[in-house]
Amino acid sequence: MSRLAPWASLPQIGLGPGSGLRVLLATAALLLSACANGQWPWSTSEAEKAEQMSEDAKPGRVTDLDGFAAFIALRPTPEQFRTRYPDVQLVMPGDITTKELRFDNSRFFAEIDDSGLITGGRFQ
Repeated sequence: MSRLAPWASLPQIGLGPGSGLRVLLATAALLLSACANGQWPWSTSEAEKAEQMSEDAKPGRVTDLDGFAAFIALRPTPEQFRTRYPDVQLVMPGDITTKELRFDNSRFFAEIDDSGLITGGRFQ
């Protein structure tokens, strides 16, 4: 009766004994190398945020609410907002405006933080 190692019954991938472990280690090394400079692939650098904010202007009213929410989550300045959405009226806190009710997402009442960045708001 011969004694087999517990891993002997597992299927082997590759060319020789122990190559399954080599494949596993190579895969782990590739995954770790994908995390360049200690950042995870899904993290967004400041340069990428600036690039996302400087995308082409979106004329007219806002129709892509998910894209708009993602843009607001980047905390743009009022100037960046006006550049990105030139046809949307940006109403800042303290601005005087009419009480007309718009249902077409063409007027955004912004909420800002202490540094003047837009952190949220609502269409009205």
